[in-house]
Amino acid sequence: MNNLWYALVPEPEHFSQDVEKRLENFQKKECLPFVVIDKRSGKPVGITSYNRVDHAVRRVEIGATWYGIEVQRTALNTEAKYLLLKHAFEELNCVAVEFRTHFLNSQSRRAIERLGAKLDGILRNHMKTKTGELRDSCVYSIIESEWPSVKHHLEWQMVKPR
Repeated sequence: MNNLWYALVPEPEHFSQDVEKRLENFQKKECLPFVVIDKRSGKPVGITSYNRVDHAVRRVEIGATWYGIEVQRTALNTEAKYLLLKHAFEELNCVAVEFRTHFLNSQSRRAIERLGAKLDGILRNHMKTKTGELRDSCVYSIIESEWPSVKHHLEWQMVKPR
């Protein structure tokens, strides 16, 4: 079953508003958005962000990620998340990096778990979906003491034969 409808991907007619909101949050230092470029084609294929930036505690959330269908289930997500994690831990000196996803989005949960993140808990009735239904959110994290082994694992994932 394809669970992409559990993701918070904007409708095409709302894409510009989504980008504007990310840029507004960037101006407030609450978000740092990134465009994901496919190295093979040189074309933009998705977007992701550092969200919930907490400067005092030195933690961020990697989220609001979506990719075009042509690069879903490819090594692109592993490499993009590796680069974001490496920057967060090694340049920003984060103590933790968080990921959140819809409880029912099994594809996203598996992808987060493959990165090496651990489930911290489930926020029940955490937020409303675009249809107005209440959503449970899974919260995952990688903490700084786990980063060396997670980094090694992701580097191996990126070079292993497929």
